[in-house]
Amino acid sequence: MTRAEPAPGESSLRRPELSFLWQALHRRLSSGRTVTRVRVGPLDEAQREALADLLGLERFPGVDASVALARLETAVSELSGRSVRETVTELVGPLGDRAAQRSREGEDRAELWAWLDAHATVRARPALAGWAGACRSTGLIEGSVERTRALLGDALTVLAVLPAEAEPLPVIAARALRGDPHALDDGTRLSALVLRALAALYETAVPESAADRRALWARAGVADDDLSSTVLVGGLCPVGAGALARVTRACAEAGQAASVTLAQLRAPGDFALPPGSAALVHVVENPSILALAVRRFGRDCPPLVCTSGWPNGAAVALLRLLAERGAALRYHGDLDGEGVRIAAHLFDRTAARPWRMAVGDYRAAVARAGHGPPPGRLTEAPWDPVLTSAMAEHGIAVVEEMVADVLLTDLAEALG
Repeated sequence: MTRAEPAPGESSLRRPELSFLWQALHRRLSSGRTVTRVRVGPLDEAQREALADLLGLERFPGVDASVALARLETAVSELSGRSVRETVTELVGPLGDRAAQRSREGEDRAELWAWLDAHATVRARPALAGWAGACRSTGLIEGSVERTRALLGDALTVLAVLPAEAEPLPVIAARALRGDPHALDDGTRLSALVLRALAALYETAVPESAADRRALWARAGVADDDLSSTVLVGGLCPVGAGALARVTRACAEAGQAASVTLAQLRAPGDFALPPGSAALVHVVENPSILALAVRRFGRDCPPLVCTSGWPNGAAVALLRLLAERGAALRYHGDLDGEGVRIAAHLFDRTAARPWRMAVGDYRAAVARAGHGPPPGRLTEAPWDPVLTSAMAEHGIAVVEEMVADVLLTDLAEALG
């Protein structure tokens, strides 16, 4: 389609001395707001003369001028038969709508942060709520919702596979992040983001030195070998001729606890649980509880696993193996802020379920003890929404040692 011939006076609108006016109008009309006047300047003499000619002024406007859009519409229409908007679009380019764009960008940002808050990994590990809030406060990556969401998505993908089973960081990166072994290299934006999340999970300072970063990765199961990651177990008498079955069975029959390496768990060989009560495995957070149980029950100790605080790769591997072999896992840990976060993490990563971890158990323990250490920073307990409210109300932590007698009684009943 060919453009119509310009109106007789339209060429005067194209004077170079009026370029400043059309540029200023383009900016204002693209704002998305109502425009009644446009301010221009400082103007040189040629620009003032051109503006006076366009508007039919008796004298030159000032160096800084304010032009009424209504008067400009009349002048432009008389010269070209077009509106100001049509003229600006023709001379400068299509008009935008920055107000609408800002509104869309605000909606996109709100949707991004709502997605992060509601993400399954964040909801499963309440300690990550603070990390999500910090991400929101930091703002968008290079002002882009898309880049920010992609980076956060990669970070959440990595967090979902941690703790690892003593695997090197490049192996984890390659498996989780589209085959890129360098995606989590030290100094990358993604590596820093994941480390900040791990610091929130483990309630520790964000690492600043290379040594601190390596230590935090190691805490999340990232390692160069599968011998340094171990888990304590007592009373486990599996059947089978595999190395894992023979080691744990020999220790149980001797009334001793066993320290099982990740290497043994990765190659369990012939390993099965005997039928009956052995299908129930109790899990505790603190080695002292395992020690008390082994001392009390000896070779009759029921199956018991200890995570020794935050579960490492070996602990997670053992619990998953037991669940695969048909065991029901029941976990008890400290009823304080850190203990709640450990439990939430464990329930998310394994088939373990709470054992005396409800608000009623907490209140009963507080009533018995009457005092205890403060619970520390509290986060939501996904399995019991009122548990942390009760902790905040009483201001007391119930560590496992305070309820050791109750736990041992449960273990005795498990023996039948």
